[in-house]
Amino acid sequence: MTHINAVAQRFRDYAAAMMMNAVSTGTGSGALTERPLVAIVDDDPAVRNSLKFSLELEGFAVHAYRSGTELLDACDLDQCQCFVIDQRMPQKSGLDVAEALRDRQIATPVILIISHPNAVLSTRAAKAGITIVEKPLLGDALVDRIREACGLH
Repeated sequence: MTHINAVAQRFRDYAAAMMMNAVSTGTGSGALTERPLVAIVDDDPAVRNSLKFSLELEGFAVHAYRSGTELLDACDLDQCQCFVIDQRMPQKSGLDVAEALRDRQIATPVILIISHPNAVLSTRAAKAGITIVEKPLLGDALVDRIREACGLH
């Protein structure tokens, strides 16, 4: 029951923040700072939607994409403070998507999420400056890495 209470409290905090954001005029001492924008790429709708919901509860603005191609076709890539990309997706792997971002001179931090990364993938990611967070996503590991990437830690 404790976990349910914690989730309910997070939801209440999120709802209160959204209400404050809606009534804020954006000027004066009552103005809220802009929330960091995180882009999520995952082909699994359940994972994508739950990550989006969880990160919004943590105070992030989130854009969610079904594929690497959909992300790369987006026009707001330069506004993202962090990319969270699933490694195992059809068509383009997460690492391929991250390398495509780098090829476009987008140096925004990338976090790759994957179950059981092998040594070759880990080495390739490390050389590219890409953080890996292993699935299952337990505790605050992902949120902590995102906060660090956004300069909030």
